[in-house]
Amino acid sequence: MKAIEVTGKIDAQGNLILDQPIQGTTYPHQVRVIVLVPEPAEAEELDPDDIPVEEIKASLRRALQQAKAGQRIPLSEMWEGIDAE
Repeated sequence: MKAIEVTGKIDAQGNLILDQPIQGTTYPHQVRVIVLVPEPAEAEELDPDDIPVEEIKASLRRALQQAKAGQRIPLSEMWEGIDAE
């Protein structure tokens, strides 16, 4: 048996909604699904500083558009105001 790890959510009707489609192979036969749900204590352990992937992707898209438009900050100015230890 082959394992494929994906993430997703369970909606109000109990349907499993995957974050991304499983790519590469179709499975016309029935598959087994094991759902791992974090315990309340584990959910609290999530780092509050973690930025959602969609937000990171949107930021990268904006940065690429700005770079293409010539909206750049010189490297010499990037560290101004940052306290490095």
